[in-house]
Amino acid sequence: MSLTKKEVMAQIVRCGKDPSYFCNNYAKISHPMRGLIPFDLYDFQSRALNDFKDHRFNVILKARQLGISTTVAAYVCWLMLFHRDKNVLVVATKLGTATNLVKKIKAIHKNLPAWLKIAEISIDNRQSFELANGSQVKASSTSGDAGRSEALSLLVVDEAAFVEGMEELWAGLYPTLSTGGRCIALSTPNGVGNWFHKTYTEAEEQKNDFYTIKLPWNVHPERDKEWFDKETRNMSRREIAQELECNFNASGETVVHGDDLKFILENIKSPVHKTGFDRNYWIWKEPLPGHEYVLIADVARGDGSDFSVGHVFDIETMEQVAEYQGKITPDMFAPLLHSMGHEYNEALLVIENNSLGIGVLSRIQDLDYKNLYYSVKSTHEYVDQVTAQSVSSVAGFTMSMKTRPLVIAKFEEFVRNKLITINSMRLANEIKTFVWHNGRPQAMRSYNDDLVIAASIGCWVRGTALTANQREAQYKKAMLTSISVSNTTLNTRIEGQHGYQTQKTTFKGDDGKVHDLSWIYKG
Repeated sequence: MSLTKKEVMAQIVRCGKDPSYFCNNYAKISHPMRGLIPFDLYDFQSRALNDFKDHRFNVILKARQLGISTTVAAYVCWLMLFHRDKNVLVVATKLGTATNLVKKIKAIHKNLPAWLKIAEISIDNRQSFELANGSQVKASSTSGDAGRSEALSLLVVDEAAFVEGMEELWAGLYPTLSTGGRCIALSTPNGVGNWFHKTYTEAEEQKNDFYTIKLPWNVHPERDKEWFDKETRNMSRREIAQELECNFNASGETVVHGDDLKFILENIKSPVHKTGFDRNYWIWKEPLPGHEYVLIADVARGDGSDFSVGHVFDIETMEQVAEYQGKITPDMFAPLLHSMGHEYNEALLVIENNSLGIGVLSRIQDLDYKNLYYSVKSTHEYVDQVTAQSVSSVAGFTMSMKTRPLVIAKFEEFVRNKLITINSMRLANEIKTFVWHNGRPQAMRSYNDDLVIAASIGCWVRGTALTANQREAQYKKAMLTSISVSNTTLNTRIEGQHGYQTQKTTFKGDDGKVHDLSWIYKG
């Protein structure tokens, strides 16, 4: 149907005021099966377009395959058509991703009615596109310097959660938006701690200028539970969280799985006491008579970004009962650890014997602490302080290329199987940003992992050395008990022999508790 000149002008005016009307009536997009089709917006796409127009900064947390990149492309096309001299920059972690969005913009413009299009000028290539009204769009990878020296009308960051060094990129590009420029950052989630996660969560708390748009899989009117079940049949839990559910905690390559992290965060407790000279010594439970504790420490210089840390765990339950984290010098940290260990019933004191830890260990020995962790030099096997004097041993725990993956794996195992109770939000926050990077578990850039490493050593010590010692002690107690109740010097398992015990599978220990020893007589 042909339009009169008056009708054309009316349509141009209406399209210029309403990007949703422009898309629904004149934009066409490429469908993988149906070819070129009208861009009939879903309600969530129309709302997003209006948000782009109404808010200067938008951050979009989205599921895959919702057509949001296409919606952004349509908005950019609308902006360039109806506004003169607009300078748009599209960046992504890969140049191909950025150029693909520019390609969509060009295709939408190409397929508009002739009366709605604006003539293209000479700049029309894979990475850039300019109209005769002076509006242009360029694509750049995040490693490029495009846009940093010119004023931008709109910055589009595609897959923002996956851009390495996004903090530096944003710091460089933000000044280019100072004259009223806008920003659209969109992405599926990729764990926590990155620029996209921080920007989105801070926007939710109204701590920055961004407007949040959340689009999980079920905003699409054609997707139901049956679709979800079919789509996720061969997907991992992490993939589902990332691709469909918009779940930050479960989406990243964190060492601790998102479901386990969620459990930790739901059970965090505030400390009963915050004490110490810097109030960084947090206590959840006071030491109990008869309880055994382990204190694990990691030593830092005290003058940089790393912290000296110490955890106290109840050996029997592996509940975290106390924690220290502070920028304390090694010479001050030693007496603090000595005091903490003494307070918690002479806790087994495990200090990572790195370069700084050796000095602290020496100071602890000078203070005559009676329950230091030692290990055999050749095997790293734990020995107590008395035995250490007669074997070739070293004080403290040795973290090496060999022991580190074992220690981290033991921590993940303890967390996954709910064998450890974490009360500290400080430790939980480190777990959120403790990720796999090139096959190595480590803190995300600009984050710390001191508390995680110390807790991991604690799990390793509890799950290996102390468990073995505990079983040996239980066995010795059982044997002594069986000898004491028998009429002979030997209690056997041979039925009919003098001294055979059919009922004696328990004993009363020094703690007054009755212990089941039936496991000793099995097999």
